Formats: sequence, C-alpha cells, structure tokens
Amino acid sequence: MTDTQSAETLVHVRHISKFFPVRSSFLPLLRGPVVRAVDDISFTIHKGETLGLVGESGCGKSTLGRLILRLYEPTSGSIQFEDNDVTSLRASELRKLRTRMQIVFQDSYSSLNPRHRIGQIIREPMQVHTDMTPRQMRERTEELLQLVGLRKNHGERFPHEFSGGQRQRVNIARALALYPQFVVCDEPISALDVSIQAQVVNLLQDLQRKLGITYLFVAHDLSMVQHISDRIAVMYLGKIMELAATEDLFRDPRHPYTQSLISAIPIPNPRRERERRRIVLEGEVPSPVNPPSGCVFHTRCPLAQEVCRQQVPEYREIEPGHFAACHFAHQAVNIDPDAGSGPAA
Repeated sequence: MTDTQSAETLVHVRHISKFFPVRSSFLPLLRGPVVRAVDDISFTIHKGETLGLVGESGCGKSTLGRLILRLYEPTSGSIQFEDNDVTSLRASELRKLRTRMQIVFQDSYSSLNPRHRIGQIIREPMQVHTDMTPRQMRERTEELLQLVGLRKNHGERFPHEFSGGQRQRVNIARALALYPQFVVCDEPISALDVSIQAQVVNLLQDLQRKLGITYLFVAHDLSMVQHISDRIAVMYLGKIMELAATEDLFRDPRHPYTQSLISAIPIPNPRRERERRRIVLEGEVPSPVNPPSGCVFHTRCPLAQEVCRQQVPEYREIEPGHFAACHFAHQAVNIDPDAGSGPAA
C-alpha cells in the first residue's frame, strides 16, 4: 500500500452495533434478552490495504464483516463506503453497490451450489448484475479461472470434484467476477490444511497487487493475519480492544488481551519456545447475552482493578495510528510473568 492510498478512506464504520434477540420457544412474542454480537464499534479501512480482524470464536468478527456489506441489518450506527451511506440505501441502490463489495465465505463447499458447474457458478454474478453477452461471460470466466490458478476446462466440473483449496479458489474467482473494490474474507483459510492456507493467502496478496483490491481479512490465526495484514484489529466479546499497524501491534501491544494472543503464537525455534513464558488467561469468555460491566475483558484480565469493573474504557488513539480500549493503555502495559505484574509507570 502506498502513502497516497493510506490517506484515502474506503470504508468508515461509525458506532456500529448488532444485537440479536433471544426468543423463547414457548412465548415467541415475548421480548427477552439480546445477544450483543457487535457493540459500538468504529474504525476505517483505507484503499488498497488489508485490515486483519482477529479474536476468539464467537467474538463477533464474522458478524461485523457481514454488517459492512449489509448482509445483516445493523441495530444502530452507520457504515460509509466511499460516498455511500450503506445503512440508509434502498434495496435497488444497495443492489448496484453489491458489484463493488463482495465476500469470500469460510466454508468453501456449502457456499457453492453442488448442482451447478463451476463455470455457471462464476458466471451467475455477471448474469444478475451486467448485460454481458454469453461470449463475454465465458471469456471472463476463463480469465478468472486462470487468475486464481485453475485451468480453463475446470469450468465444466462440479464442486465435489475439487479439493478444499481449489474450491476456495473458485469462491475467490466468483467474488472477483464484477471487479469489486472491497472484499470481506470471512475466515477463508480456517477449514484448509496448513500448506494450502499459505497458498490461498499468497494468492490473495497477488490479486491485491494486480487489481488493487481492499480486504477485510477475518481470522483467528494471528500469525497468518500478521503475514497478510497492513493493520490489525483485535476483537473480544463484540468490541475492538486494540487496532494498530501490524508491526506496531507486535512490537508494542498495549492491551493485555492482545499480549495474551501474541504470546500464544508458536516460535519456530525450539530453544526459544521452551524458554519463553506464555500468558494463559483464566476462566471462560462471558456470555454476550450478559456481558460484564465496565471493561468486558476484566473478568479474565490479570491487571483488572476496580476502575475496570465499573467504567467502560474509552476506545482512543494512544499513539498516531494506535488505538486501544484499556484504562492503562497509555502506560507500558506488561503482563509477562517474568517482568513483574501490573502496568508499569
């Protein structure tokens, strides 16, 4: 990503929230508690960059990605895509915008129609959104297959005839069919073998260099997100805990949760791996139906104090481009067992 691109905002998320109602099977009309899947989140995505979004399963990563594309209707907040307020668009206007925003789903098999040939699957977006001729669609399909590393004749096969990695390449080809500017990659490698994961990530990076695509890369593997992302946002229980440039986040993580995630990344050096002390969080992730008061992380945080239990920490910029939601983020937070306890002054 160039300096010029980094100054241009493509997506601006402002105070977005999504609450899912929990309904009783006995009294379906009775209003009950809600699942706070995404809770008052704000951030931007710059043109040409990859923003990694990481966190534990169930923290709201995928929900946030689908909210940006308005596959889910937000409970509150707004999403700006260039000059378009995505949250206020009518169905006809949103349909036109779909050509510029696409998604690659996690499950490479269930997201493909098993009764359709690969070529037909890739052509479908063109049939719905463009007035291309059959010949133009066929040529575009062959171009896309080659672009993602498959052969032209693969368009005549069915999804079950491909491996998981090949099916994910088909999903990527379909997402690129309409020349999108922005693609949400919703855990696109989590169901693949490790060696195939690297191939798919390298493919996404090659496509970004060739086509100038902007990615929101959702995953729970921080080491893989480190490899592909320009910036990384760390989520926990529906909220963003920390957001920074990848290098800054790994060099100087300011949130205790981020430190615990980084400490869990294996080091490819047996001696260093044996010598280092991992930060193991105690307890379980609280229920999003009844999140803790104050900081949602305080029930598992080794640094938690009374202020953490009573006050929600402000999500603020503590250094240029480095944001965190922690009462002690402005200090040199360190929870390494060998480095003493508590935030350093």
